[in-house]
Amino acid sequence: MVVCGDDGLAHRLAAELRGVYREQVTLVVPPSGHRASQPVVGRARAASVALLGMVNAAVNRSGGGPEPDDGGRPAELEAAEPTEEVLAEAGVDRAAALALVYDDDETNIRAALTARRLNPRLRLVLRLYNRRLGRHIEELLDQSTALALGDARDPGLDGAGTSTTVLSDADTAAPALAATALVGTSKVLETDGLLLRAVERQPPRPGEVADPGLCTLALLSATSNDPAGTDGSEGSDEGPQLLPDAAAVEAATGRGTVVLEQVSYSGPPLPAARAGVPPFGELFSRRLRWSLAGLGACVVALAVALMVVTGDHPLHATYVTLLDLFAINEPAHQEDSGRQILQLLSGFVGLLLLPVLLAAVLEALGTFRNASTLRKPPRGLGGHVVLLGLGKIGTRVLTRLREMDIPVVCVEADPEARGMATARRLRVPVVLGDVTQEGVLEAAKIHRAHSLLALTSVDTTNLEAVLYARSVRSGLRVVLRLYDDDFATAVYRTLRAAHPGALTRSRSVTHLSAPAFAGAMMGRQILGAIPVERRVLLFAAVEVAGHPELEGRTVGEAFRAGAWRVLALTVPDEARDADAADTGADAEGVRESRLVWELPDTYVLRGEDRVVLAATRRGLAELLGRRARRRTDG
Repeated sequence: MVVCGDDGLAHRLAAELRGVYREQVTLVVPPSGHRASQPVVGRARAASVALLGMVNAAVNRSGGGPEPDDGGRPAELEAAEPTEEVLAEAGVDRAAALALVYDDDETNIRAALTARRLNPRLRLVLRLYNRRLGRHIEELLDQSTALALGDARDPGLDGAGTSTTVLSDADTAAPALAATALVGTSKVLETDGLLLRAVERQPPRPGEVADPGLCTLALLSATSNDPAGTDGSEGSDEGPQLLPDAAAVEAATGRGTVVLEQVSYSGPPLPAARAGVPPFGELFSRRLRWSLAGLGACVVALAVALMVVTGDHPLHATYVTLLDLFAINEPAHQEDSGRQILQLLSGFVGLLLLPVLLAAVLEALGTFRNASTLRKPPRGLGGHVVLLGLGKIGTRVLTRLREMDIPVVCVEADPEARGMATARRLRVPVVLGDVTQEGVLEAAKIHRAHSLLALTSVDTTNLEAVLYARSVRSGLRVVLRLYDDDFATAVYRTLRAAHPGALTRSRSVTHLSAPAFAGAMMGRQILGAIPVERRVLLFAAVEVAGHPELEGRTVGEAFRAGAWRVLALTVPDEARDADAADTGADAEGVRESRLVWELPDTYVLRGEDRVVLAATRRGLAELLGRRARRRTDG
C-alpha cells in the first residue's frame, strides 16, 4: 500500500493500514518544512492557556495516553510533490493500492492520472472535496483502466470491478459530528439513499432494562453513576463494548447502549430554500403590521358610523367610506353635519394611509432584496445548535443538520468562507465575527442553545469557544474538533473532569475518516462509520463468496461478538420475490427496497449473497486479511 498526503490523515491512514490490516505501507509526505500545518491564533487567551496547562498535566499523569498498536512504523519517503519519479520510487507500479489524501484536490487528481498510467491495475483512493468533480474523475479513471486492460476483469479489484474510489474526509466525518451534537437524536449514515440510524440511550434506572431496539450495536462505558462516561478510548479497560452478544446485553443493566432503531430509505432531500413569496410575517415588520391593522379598524368603524347616520346598506356604506378615504367622492355640501364630519374623518384616515402603503412597498422590496443575504438569529430562538466555522467540515455538518430539520446558527469570521453560500441558500442565520471576541457567542444565542459545535481549523479557537460557552452555561453540550487524536482524548478527559454533569465530546476528523479510506484501499465498500465514544463502528457491504466465516453459515452462526454482525441482505431484482419467502420478509416490502432487514438467525448465507455488516476495525480487517492470504497462497 502507498499513502501520499500532507496532513494528519495520511499518517492516520498509514497507521490504520499497518496496525489494523497488517499491510506493508509506504508513506509519501512532504519535507518537514513543506508540510501542511494547522494554523494557530496570534494571541492565546488566558482561558486557553489555562486549559492547555490542565491538558498537559492530564497527559503527563496518564503517560501520554494509549499509543496505537501500529505493528511498526511504515516506510517514509519525503517529497514535495507526488511526481511521476516520486510515485515510481514509492513502488506504485508494484503496489496493490494508492491513497492520495493531499488537502488540495488538484494535486490528488494530477497524481491519480500519473499513477493510473504507471499501473492500470492499481486500486486508487482519492480525497476530493468537490463531490461532482469526484464522480466524473472516478468514471474517467475507471474507463481508462478498462481500456488499458482490454475490458478484462482484474481479480485484484473489488467485486464490482471498480478500481477507483473518491472519498471526502468532510463527508465521512460530517454525519458523526452532526449526530454527536444532538442528545437523543439518532446517529445517521447515508449512502445512495440508504439511511441507517443508531440511537444512543442513557443508562436505565435501577431495576430497569434498556430497550434493545432492532439490535444492540454497542454497550457504552457510561453508567448511572457517571453520566458523562469514561474516556472510552480504544486502549481503556473501561471503554465501550462493540457488537455485544445477547448474554452481554442482558447482563449490562447499568450501562448505556447504542441501538439500531430504524433502517429505511431516505425520502427526497429537503428543499434548499423556500421558493415563492415569503410569509406575511417575514414580508412586513411587526410595527407595520400593527399600523395596517389599525387603519383597517378605522375603515370598519367609519363604515359602521356612516351606516348608522345615513341608514345605508352596509355594502353601500363601505363603498362610500372608501370613496371618501381615497378622496374621489363628491363633497357633502348639502348633507347633514354628521355626514360631513364622517367625510372629513375619512379623508384624514386616507392621508395616514399613504405613508403606510409606501412603507409596505419599501419593506417588501427590502425583504426580496435581502432574501439572498445572511439572516440574523431571530428573537426568542432557543434549542438550536451553534456551529462555529464554515470551512470544509463545517459546511458538510451544516448541510447534515438542515437535512435533519435541526435549527442552526452559524458563527464565521471570514465573510468569504467556503460555507457562506451554503448558509445563504439554506437561509441559516449567520453571525459574522471572531468567536474569541466578546459578544459574538451571545449574538448566536448561546445561552439558549441546545449544543455547541466548534469546528474551526484552529484548535485553540475551538478550546476557547468551548470554555467561554461553558462559563455562560455550564450544562451546555459541546462537541469540538481537534486536529490530533491523542490531544482530543486528553481534552475530553479534562473537560469531563471539570464538568462531570455535562456531556462533552472531542472529535478528530482524521480518526473518524481514516477507517473509511482504509476500507476503500482494501477494496471494500464502506457505507460509513459511527463513533461510539472514542471508538468507531464501521458499516460495510461485503460479498459472501470467498469468506468461510460467512459462506454456508446461518446468520446466527456468522455473528461474532466484538468483531462483526450481519445486518441486511442485498437482494437482486430478479430474485426479490423468491428470497422474500426464504427470509420470511414481507414480499411487498422487499419489492420496494434493495435490502432485506431483520434477517432470521436461521437464514443460510450463500456465496452469491451480498450483505451489509456492522464491524469493528479489527473485525473487518480479519475478514479482509484472511481472504488476502488465501489469494497469496493460491
